[in-house]
Amino acid sequence: MYDYTDFDESFVRARVAQFTDQVERRLDGSLTEEEFRPLRLMNGLYLQLHAYMLRVAIPYGTINPRQMRQLAMIAQTYDKGYGHFTTRQNIQFNWPKLPDVPAILSALADVGMHAIQTSGNCVRNVTADHFAGASADEIEDPRPYAELLRQWSTDHPEFQFLPRKFKIAITGAPNDRAVTGAHDIGLRMTRNEVGEPGFTVLVGGGLGRTPMVGMVVRDFLPVNDLLPYVEAVLSVYNVLGRRDNKYKARIKITLHETGKAEISRMIEERFAELRPLFGGADQALLDSIRAAFAPPAFRDAPTEAYDAFYKADPVFRAWADRNLAQHRAEGYAIVTVSLKAHGDTPGDATADQMRLLADLAERYGHDELRISHEQNVILPHVHKSDLPALHAALAQAGLATANVGLASDIIACPGMDYCALATARSIPVAQELALKLREVGLEEEVGPLKIKISGCINACGHHHVGHIGILGLDRAGVENYQITLGGDGTEDTVVGEKTGPGFAYDQVTGAVERILRAYLAQRHSVEETFLQAYKRLGIEPFKAALYAEAGRDAA
Repeated sequence: MYDYTDFDESFVRARVAQFTDQVERRLDGSLTEEEFRPLRLMNGLYLQLHAYMLRVAIPYGTINPRQMRQLAMIAQTYDKGYGHFTTRQNIQFNWPKLPDVPAILSALADVGMHAIQTSGNCVRNVTADHFAGASADEIEDPRPYAELLRQWSTDHPEFQFLPRKFKIAITGAPNDRAVTGAHDIGLRMTRNEVGEPGFTVLVGGGLGRTPMVGMVVRDFLPVNDLLPYVEAVLSVYNVLGRRDNKYKARIKITLHETGKAEISRMIEERFAELRPLFGGADQALLDSIRAAFAPPAFRDAPTEAYDAFYKADPVFRAWADRNLAQHRAEGYAIVTVSLKAHGDTPGDATADQMRLLADLAERYGHDELRISHEQNVILPHVHKSDLPALHAALAQAGLATANVGLASDIIACPGMDYCALATARSIPVAQELALKLREVGLEEEVGPLKIKISGCINACGHHHVGHIGILGLDRAGVENYQITLGGDGTEDTVVGEKTGPGFAYDQVTGAVERILRAYLAQRHSVEETFLQAYKRLGIEPFKAALYAEAGRDAA
């Protein structure tokens, strides 16, 4: 993985020194909170309901054991002993004290990490497929391109004060695990008719109060043209984007108001101007970056012991069936470590758990970990012969829940337990749902299912693209939960459809259970997933079950 250069090191250290001075001036009263606010946001520091929150960047979700141990140290020393992994592949610390933030940022810099551009109207942390560099279906590892974009966009003088925040996601596989269709720019690696790699470019995706799926503005962009083309998109947006209304400032609204044809023409025109200016410097940088993402030295070892253990141990077998994915290298597997034990807070990891994951990555995983946008941790390269020992260590730490991709593998934002923007609780809903669906035996029977929960219209829980989406709102001072069905965050991105009137907090679990029982009653076979059944049947059978049994008007 990429290691900081001397330039990276000096840049981050200078930012830490600058912010240290700003914190001192806030503490002695030289800066008011209003004056301090833009300065802290430039360094990932938010003021939430109960305390400050520091959002730390984990670019494209890749992290090494040393960095994970440092996050554990920060959690234990400066927070309440845990961190929260987010849908942006970042980590948030929810309880830092303002005087401690400079020390936290300095500790991050010690291991090549920072909190720069995790907030503000700039290019945010670039996200990527969490199986990048490991997956069997991959065309090419997208992380060198994500790192190129990170370096280019960091402190870019033209794009630090965009009309609104700007998010880029990239995947190197035809199976989209990066939700590219819901980003301001989505990059999907593909090949042209002669086999050359490039990108299909989507622009204008986003969730929030006006969810939209990104539109394809380029069917094929050669990899050599990535930076000038992305700069062209941002340049056009920076000129056209609205600054008079923050609710209409995202590029999705700009594209909608301008029209795809016109904005595509403007992008291509600007691209033609920018392309000659790069002069190959970006390609030389990309070549040096690529070397940092060379695959590890995979070992050739027998897998008979794994096969025997798999057959003999039903607990291990259930975990392997749910939490392993096919690796590109013979004899290896990709391991998803679920941070969704039934009843736990989705995405939370304790300091001890982080240290264990770091140890396991060193022992079994070629010194590499990933954070997924689904709020789990990935060990991307584990030889099958090591899986029984790995599973035993995870089980001892409460990290061996075999539920990846099932109903309890819920994405949930922090909601009203932490967030100042939230209008309803998310975490308790997720906890109750996970426990109830296991208790009534629905989780295994239903099979693959994506439930996503947001505590406000900003949609940090990606509820719009959940097979079942749950949005918590405030209705006259009372929590009210709106349910959507049929969303999809893959390469076939679809925004879910609202079912009708919302539900009170204590009605949500029962509502979801009715939806799932309606699915089980009407599916063709056990092989037909919930999403497949929904696409075949449409929303009406689910609405009938949802509202009829609740005595509600579905109109």
